[in-house]
Amino acid sequence: MPQPKNSEDIKFQDELRLRVMRVLEENPEASQRQIASELNVSLGGVNYCLKALVDRGLVKLGNFAKSDRKIGYAYFLTAEGVAEKAKITARFLKRKMAEYEQLLKEIEQLESEMKSTDTATLENQ
Repeated sequence: MPQPKNSEDIKFQDELRLRVMRVLEENPEASQRQIASELNVSLGGVNYCLKALVDRGLVKLGNFAKSDRKIGYAYFLTAEGVAEKAKITARFLKRKMAEYEQLLKEIEQLESEMKSTDTATLENQ
């Protein structure tokens, strides 16, 4: 994967890696096309992510015989991959919890503004 340019790129790459690893953990024989479709990302993006995961030793590529006499690929998380997935999950969860807390504050503020607006509107009528 190319070096991220900013924190948003890092967040996106972390999230994509996590999502891909979760799919692989559940279904190692999923094709890149299936993964792309399930995650709603481009096939090229999945290919790039998988190549990076394999290059870093987080995913191991294996072969299996498909029913139509073709050889398919299976992607297995390595021990390092499982550990990295746990780290990414912790970062992702921390970030999502912070976003959730911020969203709750914003909702409270908007509700308060609505109550003030409703009261002021009613008094002026």
